[in-house]
Amino acid sequence: MEEQKELITEIKLPELSLVFLIGVSGSGKSSFARKHFKHTQIVSSDICRGIVSDDENNQSSTKDAFELLNYIVSMRLKNGLMTVIDATNLRSQDRKSLINIARKYHCLPVAIILNIPKDICQLRNESREDRTFGKHVIRSQFSTMRQGLRGLKREGFRNITHLRSVEEVDAIEKISLQPMYNNRKDLTGPFDLIGDIHGCYDELVELITKLGYQIDKHNKHNATHPENRTLIFLGDLNDRGPKTPDVYKLAMNMVAAGNALCVLGNHDFKLLKYLRGSKVKVNHGLEQTIEQLSHESDEFIAQLKEFLSSLISHYVLDEGKLVVAHAGLKEEMHGRGSGAVRSFCMYGETTGEIDQFGLPVRHNWAAEYKGRTKILYGHTPVPTPQWLNNTLNIDTGCVFGGKLTALRYPENQLIDVEAKKIYCEPVKPIQSEADKHNEQFNQLLHLKEVMGKRIIQTRLRDNITIFEENSIAALELISRFAVNPKWLIYLPPTMSPAQTSDLDGYLEHPQQAIDYYKNRGIQQVVCEEKHMGSRAVVIVCKDQQTVLDKFTDNHGILGICYTRTGRNFFKHQTTERQFFDKLNQALTKSGFWDKFETSWVCLDCEIMPWSFKAQSLLQSQYAAVGAAAKHALNDVEQALSMANMRQIEGIAELLQENNNAQQSIKKYIKAYQQYCWEVKGIDDLKLAPFHILATEGKVHTDKTHLWQMQEIANICQKDKQLLLATNYKVIELNDEQSIESAISWWLKLTKNGGEGMVIKPMYYISYAENRLIQPAIKSRGKEYLRIIYSPEYDSEKNIKKLKKRNLRRKQSLAIREFCLGLEALERFVANDSFSRIHESVFAVLALESESVDPRL
Repeated sequence: MEEQKELITEIKLPELSLVFLIGVSGSGKSSFARKHFKHTQIVSSDICRGIVSDDENNQSSTKDAFELLNYIVSMRLKNGLMTVIDATNLRSQDRKSLINIARKYHCLPVAIILNIPKDICQLRNESREDRTFGKHVIRSQFSTMRQGLRGLKREGFRNITHLRSVEEVDAIEKISLQPMYNNRKDLTGPFDLIGDIHGCYDELVELITKLGYQIDKHNKHNATHPENRTLIFLGDLNDRGPKTPDVYKLAMNMVAAGNALCVLGNHDFKLLKYLRGSKVKVNHGLEQTIEQLSHESDEFIAQLKEFLSSLISHYVLDEGKLVVAHAGLKEEMHGRGSGAVRSFCMYGETTGEIDQFGLPVRHNWAAEYKGRTKILYGHTPVPTPQWLNNTLNIDTGCVFGGKLTALRYPENQLIDVEAKKIYCEPVKPIQSEADKHNEQFNQLLHLKEVMGKRIIQTRLRDNITIFEENSIAALELISRFAVNPKWLIYLPPTMSPAQTSDLDGYLEHPQQAIDYYKNRGIQQVVCEEKHMGSRAVVIVCKDQQTVLDKFTDNHGILGICYTRTGRNFFKHQTTERQFFDKLNQALTKSGFWDKFETSWVCLDCEIMPWSFKAQSLLQSQYAAVGAAAKHALNDVEQALSMANMRQIEGIAELLQENNNAQQSIKKYIKAYQQYCWEVKGIDDLKLAPFHILATEGKVHTDKTHLWQMQEIANICQKDKQLLLATNYKVIELNDEQSIESAISWWLKLTKNGGEGMVIKPMYYISYAENRLIQPAIKSRGKEYLRIIYSPEYDSEKNIKKLKKRNLRRKQSLAIREFCLGLEALERFVANDSFSRIHESVFAVLALESESVDPRL
């Protein structure tokens, strides 16, 4: 009796593949696809034929249908989505264009053959009203299929499932998707990544010991970390150095124990080919490796050959946030599997040219990278690792007498050790990334990337729309007036005012801001005195090397100070230099650099006087003021010289046309005077920081505003002449007495013209019912508002009109700008590309150009 064949119940497919269902008409391809795949994964030739002709059986539309099918397949594979082709797919020429698409996007072609007997297929077709062709069509298709199946492997199919009966088809219960070998997204770290070792075993042991790994007492070629960190070798463990076998033994043992990962480098691959007996040129250090391996046992050589054979081109780690490869990897190749991907990972990309040293000229793929995934690599030695568009090369040429470098992830901390000696002289000088035409800063935002309507995604809020007309206005501003874009890492948001007060004589009052937060479940707020100055972003560096490495030279000055629209506050370099020297000294004396483990800081501040920003411009405007206004206001000449031209002309008209307005003018002047004074030098300036926004590797939005106030006060203590610590109160919103104390404080502050206060939820980023709420609300005093609106704003007629102002748009603007500003800062701290950083910075400027009343 013939033994019955066991039916398979599961088909295993690569998670990223192009699946070809191959079979004649009536073999059940569509039913099989619907049973085992999502409807979104299936691309049907019949449906495409129907889309282009309204008739799924219209064979004359086949060409157009397959153009549509190929386009859909391309888009899906580009986005990393498994795709199933529901067509007959009988001939190799029918499959060729689709296989080429799979190769283009580095996806694996898979074949599932439904080879159902002819009579069954014929019966199925006869029972369908939409099938009108005769038996000869089925016979022809079967003949074509037999011929077309012969060369599947030559076409590139490695995963082939051949189902030869209805029973075999029906027995399939499950299609399981197998992760790619390089998909280790489940491993989230922490990791320690080490660049090219090239046989430098002593330096390797010193480095991993410095990283906290403990060498096994019983086996010097094994190590573990007490905190379960994983070591990742970035390839090229061999050649040129003195102890290649020792390096491999350590790596092999750690990988076998699950304490390390290793990717394949070009030198490792060349050694593998040599061990397999392939013909290779014994040069570039392979000769030393061969000599060193000659002293090892046959058993070790066999284990080494097996180890090298097991290495893959790259890994995708930490939920897709990190990719490691020997020579780097383009974004469209992440997690893909093909010969092209493997080659890129080992060798990078070359231009086809040879340089003066006889080496291939490499295309700098990292300069064009714009992805969010961090890429760690080596291959081409650099003197110092420098982040470039979210990529980092940590091969620092240890074998050439440089250093052996590791990156601690996710801390993004570089650890290195010096080479013991120069083991090999480099063929050409080692260049830094900055030396290569300073490519990091060439990748700024391009015009084509900001024009037209755009939708920007941020971590805090999706779909922030930027309209073309706003982009044009922002482009004019940033191109003509902004500081060097290498410093533009953040722009602060506008601040929403409180809702209009219902109290007589008050346009704004803190009760409305308090109610806003209380009604949204916030229990604590911090009330900060609002300084009558200008909003300023201040970036301070520890030293000039940080200025050059992290930003760009600012005439030897240790930082930059710019406005909400990106303009430099300082017109005179002498004052600017003194300003940053004093600020740097205060930070140093406070121990800031060591405490925050950083060499730079970005601060959100107010710089005073208010008139400083406009002093030079307004001095020229003052000369145009009419003689009558000059005479009447002679005793406050300095204050008015700082007012803007529109306000001064309005005052002059009031004096000339309405003598009854003089009392309002005097109030206006009194309020204005205390915020304006002439700035002759550094001693005339005051800086009030209120946010430590970011330092190396960290955006400090996870802290409370109380923490911000306390840390900043420590810095301000070190230079009380320049720095001003902000007064504040912590208010409990479930305590009426606490609320009353805040309101009393506000009344006291504003009684004599003080600007008012800013009320913030305790946490920098706060939510109510999963919706982001205002990060801060300003509540300004009666006399200060006179400066903003007009001397007679509080007349019964005017204030009644002002109380009808619509604040919704301003509130929306504040939230959107807040999200975009932090997005830009987070991208910078994460070493993202400058084009992506500036996308968000530019968007803040574009939103500022919306037609919102600037006086609000």
